[in-house]
Amino acid sequence: MILKKGSQVKVITGKDKGKTGEILEIDRKKNRVKIKSINIIKKHLKPTKENKGGIISKESFIHQSNIMNIDIKKKEKKIGAK
Repeated sequence: MILKKGSQVKVITGKDKGKTGEILEIDRKKNRVKIKSINIIKKHLKPTKENKGGIISKESFIHQSNIMNIDIKKKEKKIGAK
């Protein structure tokens, strides 16, 4: 599997099917990736001295079998397929 931070991928299943984005973070133990502006969740934060608190939106992890690598030079290639 060729997954790198910063590479372009396309979502092939789920609620964000068809969207493309850049890989922000990779969790190799759980086989999950975090993609920019994909799988947005709402998180409630308590106010602290540093934070104002409230509801923030952020990206969550998606399983790597649900994405496809997009390579400009080559054809699109599914990650995790054998």
